[in-house]
Amino acid sequence: MNGSTPARSGPAPTSAPSRMSIASVRTGPTQKADRILLMGTEGVGKTSWAAAAPSPIFLCAEDGIPTALSWIPRLPEPESIEDVHAAIRSLAEEPHEFRTLVVDTIDWLEPVIWRDVAKKNGWKNKAGEWDIEAPGYGKGYIAANEEWRRILAGLDGLRRSRGMEIILLAHAAIKTFQNPNGPDYSRYECKLNKGAAALVKEWTDVNLFAIYEALSTETDIEKKGKAVSTGQRVVHTEWNAAWDAKNRHGLPPVLPLDYAAYAEARAKGAPASPDVLEADARELLKRWAPDEATASKAASEIEKAKGNAVRLAQLVNVLRTRISQKAA
Repeated sequence: MNGSTPARSGPAPTSAPSRMSIASVRTGPTQKADRILLMGTEGVGKTSWAAAAPSPIFLCAEDGIPTALSWIPRLPEPESIEDVHAAIRSLAEEPHEFRTLVVDTIDWLEPVIWRDVAKKNGWKNKAGEWDIEAPGYGKGYIAANEEWRRILAGLDGLRRSRGMEIILLAHAAIKTFQNPNGPDYSRYECKLNKGAAALVKEWTDVNLFAIYEALSTETDIEKKGKAVSTGQRVVHTEWNAAWDAKNRHGLPPVLPLDYAAYAEARAKGAPASPDVLEADARELLKRWAPDEATASKAASEIEKAKGNAVRLAQLVNVLRTRISQKAA
């Protein structure tokens, strides 16, 4: 023996494959429970819409459950940030059959967050009250945003661990939009502090705006638009200069304010094979049968969307909407 290391026999040991290896690559759509923000005008029916979701339980920061919906299971009204986290933990860890958590409403929850953050940091105003604005320069709202992040992270954990859909309800407020490209204008926005609203809207998969439908008419004298309500309640699913909205499911631009209608449209809008969606779009275009110029433009959009499942799904839903409007 000369002290050298003896040669090893057999194959060299291999480490366990990494979770992030090429072998772990997946394709195709993923189906997860939705994270929904439903923003709407006062009394439009946000709570009723959410109550129709699968097996809901409500976390009510607002004492506004209509008598007709008194059957809804609901947790006690949260009095602190810890109450919110405790409710989320309970749903994540304890046995239950609920499939949807509804927070009604997040803008009524916001003052609870502000008070707790001010109390935690010792921020009081001259009257001796806990005040989120006491530190000045927006520092209080920045601290509150951190609490919002923790709450959203907790809701995400609940969604992953229990597969629960999350619906956040919020009131809409008319705010002035500072337009860098022209005159400022008024629009509907979520009734939250600006930073918190941005966090929530970025976190959600679907932002819906609910309102009573209005048609614009013209007077013969002034030739100015005049809004006349049809009495129908609708949800808008796409951004507009007048409101915030978005969706990742290729939903039609407008839906009835009815959860079943949303669920049906969401199922239809789930991206399928691009080839199948393209064939559907071309068949729907034939059924719609618009004028030659419009048909040519629509066919061009379909051609440009080749291979893009999300865009083709959007076009399919737009064409379905046009066919329904034509039939009506």
